[in-house]
Amino acid sequence: MQGRTRVMMEGTIIAALAITLSMLPTGIGSSFSISLGQIPITIFALRRGLKPGLMAGLIWGIIHFPLGQIYFLSVPQVLIEYLLAFLFAGFAGLYAKPLQEAIAESNQGKAIRAIILGGLVGALARYFWHFVAGWVFWGSYALWGMSPAIFSLVMNSASGLATGGVAIIVTVMLYKMVPKLFTPTDALAITTDS
Repeated sequence: MQGRTRVMMEGTIIAALAITLSMLPTGIGSSFSISLGQIPITIFALRRGLKPGLMAGLIWGIIHFPLGQIYFLSVPQVLIEYLLAFLFAGFAGLYAKPLQEAIAESNQGKAIRAIILGGLVGALARYFWHFVAGWVFWGSYALWGMSPAIFSLVMNSASGLATGGVAIIVTVMLYKMVPKLFTPTDALAITTDS
């Protein structure tokens, strides 16, 4: 039980770091931004696994509410963009086990591939839900006469790929400088149920 509490506390601290980094201005216009908060969520999910990564992502989304960092059009829109989307950021954890195996084998190429795939999956899974919300709820704000679906796809794909790219670059650099950051030393390292 103590190990799970430690992972939950670590995830909560990571979520707080993610919201702090998210407040740094990286937006261009109202539709494109690079979400720096994706970086700590990606690292944590790759370190701890899928379930802890999802939990940290969800907490990151929830923290937006007391800080007043939400754009509200409707309850379903808020649920999709702040709970579901941020939860899915933790899907980088799907590549935690391959990363841990690569580290154990001292296979840097395999480890970097796991980081790249985890970073892409986490960012694109999150931005898929932002795309859905943009299409369904924000469609009337589409610029340049584009259809809501195309505008949301273009802007959220650009934001998702840029966010994923930045998260991957920073995570790979941290892996090369501090590989121990990705290998928890406590008893609750990556398990099959995490």
